[in-house]
Amino acid sequence: MPRPSNKRSKLGRFLEKHGYNRKQLGDMANLNRSTVTRLYNDSSYMPSGSTISKVMKALRKLDPSLKAEDFFDV
Repeated sequence: MPRPSNKRSKLGRFLEKHGYNRKQLGDMANLNRSTVTRLYNDSSYMPSGSTISKVMKALRKLDPSLKAEDFFDV
């Protein structure tokens, strides 16, 4: 059961809702821990294009209809 969160980004809320944690996202998207933590918690963080691509490639394995605009202000 996920721990109640104080503040999460759209991506963090989506992952919690679907039962995924930071480590799983990092492994799926091949990202380091600090980047994943910022993606998960910081709603004002704007990752680079390559990071967005990695995250979206991993998330589309879960749901092919997801778009980058669902999580990031692009």
